[in-house]
Amino acid sequence: MIGTLKSLRPTIGVFGRRNVGKSSLVNALIGQDVSIVSAIAGTTTDPVEKAMELAPLGPVTFVDTAGVDDEGELGTLRMARTTAALERCDAAMVVVDEAGLGADEEILFAALRSHETPFFVVFGKADLAPPRDADRDRLARDGIAAVAVSAVRGEGLAALREALLAVIPDEGFETPHLLGDLIRPGGLVVLVVPIDLGAPKGRLILPQVMAIRDILDADATSVVVKERELRDTLARLGRKPDLVVCDSQVVLKAAADTPDDVPLTTFSILMARFKGDLVAFAAGAAAIDRLRPGARVLVAEACSHHALADDIGRVKIPRWLRQYAGGDLVFETVAGRDFPADLSPYALIVQCGGCMVNRKQVLLRQRRAAEQGVAMTNYGVTISRVQGVLPRALACFPAARAAFEAAAAE
Repeated sequence: MIGTLKSLRPTIGVFGRRNVGKSSLVNALIGQDVSIVSAIAGTTTDPVEKAMELAPLGPVTFVDTAGVDDEGELGTLRMARTTAALERCDAAMVVVDEAGLGADEEILFAALRSHETPFFVVFGKADLAPPRDADRDRLARDGIAAVAVSAVRGEGLAALREALLAVIPDEGFETPHLLGDLIRPGGLVVLVVPIDLGAPKGRLILPQVMAIRDILDADATSVVVKERELRDTLARLGRKPDLVVCDSQVVLKAAADTPDDVPLTTFSILMARFKGDLVAFAAGAAAIDRLRPGARVLVAEACSHHALADDIGRVKIPRWLRQYAGGDLVFETVAGRDFPADLSPYALIVQCGGCMVNRKQVLLRQRRAAEQGVAMTNYGVTISRVQGVLPRALACFPAARAAFEAAAAE
């Protein structure tokens, strides 16, 4: 569990009204008092996250949330946090107490369906009263699974785990690959890794580490160089590599130094596929050519970090896009889990690689942009486009390249 990135663990949300036993249920399931339990309604305010091993799935993250019936000004703020937590959940449990189903649960069901989040119902205080027949019949009509659990007595937890395993999407059981499907056993990959101010001291950034591990898992060989050593390294290898992967910021030099018959892409484009829909990101890049001075561009960072003097999302990409558009553009930046509900003011949205969030969140952002008719792409695709090498950087992904070319021709 310690070695599994938080953003790669399936996220399971625990939702329900105040004081229905959500926190007690999480504590019983995990076997630790991670959430404060009290008879006072509204004890849980901000979402509480806890990682655990759920056999046979492996590492997962539970998110215990505030009650959906919270009241007052603070309650409204807590509900906003609960709604935001819903958006990043791969699966959910709706906890109900002895009062049974009501209007709040129906609203939750609708919200979960709108986010395409699989869920089931937990009757969480089965020691006080069994589930009502009318509630079981109502759930059965819509094909919603349900289990009865007593956190106080520790009863029904095995059935609860089985229900969780059944509701988590199939991809939660699969080991994802960043680039392992692009190379063969015995293959050779050259990774071009510049060391700049954004690189953590003494370490590599996350996509670079993920790439190295994926190459090893594919029984292939990785060679890691800085951009100024790429040309000499390729000349000394004695064989052509199966793939060259570079940091987006040096893609122009890497493309010039890599023979045309050697596939080349960037870490950020790999992350666009790994965390989102690369085909949609590629199509969105065509909007870069239609930017005109005065257009508004939203830069969406998935993490909150201290902005550097030459920050990629706040300085470099805005500079490159202004140069490409031939005039000034209006840039707005959101960080972490913030993302506007109304995207209509923007001519383009540029999403970061998404290292710190799960795939569900990135795909949801893409879906919202598509529903509102706003073009959306990502850092790496954007940089390759403004540098004039996007078709080559997408050559490993024919569907994405075709989507870009089709959108650009419109």
